[in-house]
Amino acid sequence: MRLYRQTVEDFGLYAGLELSEEALKKLRRAAGEMSAKMRAVRIVSASSVSRRDLEQRLVRKGEDALDAKQAVEWMEGLNLLDDRATAEQVVRSCAAKGYGISRAKQALYEKRIPRDLWEEALADYPDQSEKIEQFLRSRLDSQSDQRQVKRAVDALIRRGHSYGSIRAVLADMQLETEDFLED
Repeated sequence: MRLYRQTVEDFGLYAGLELSEEALKKLRRAAGEMSAKMRAVRIVSASSVSRRDLEQRLVRKGEDALDAKQAVEWMEGLNLLDDRATAEQVVRSCAAKGYGISRAKQALYEKRIPRDLWEEALADYPDQSEKIEQFLRSRLDSQSDQRQVKRAVDALIRRGHSYGSIRAVLADMQLETEDFLED
């Protein structure tokens, strides 16, 4: 059994101590709770996570479901978990990477952010026209054919941009887009 210092101190453990069945049961329970809390701290310190995501990750890593739930509640009590702040951070990160709003929504879904927080987090999503143009200029030049343009457009769609916003930037850049169907 792996014990943290706090658990050893709480139970007054020392080498050679014999425990009753009841004391051993309490020790195992306390060790499980402490293990879930410490793992939760490590996960939260490595990346921002939502409440649901943290709980699922703890269970996936082998923690008891009850211990995981208590660890998440403990973290919330310490104000170390905030789904709203996590949603805003995810959206800022997506915007900085040049992703479209669809990719930002996908990232929120992947982080298990409650849907009621999505609208607020996405409300100030910046216009990505400049990022789209930078992407297209890095991939295309005046010698680019329709196949190359289509590949660049497809790449932007995979990055979460709408076809309408891509088409507007292509028109501003005076690149031919007649062969593409309107989605």
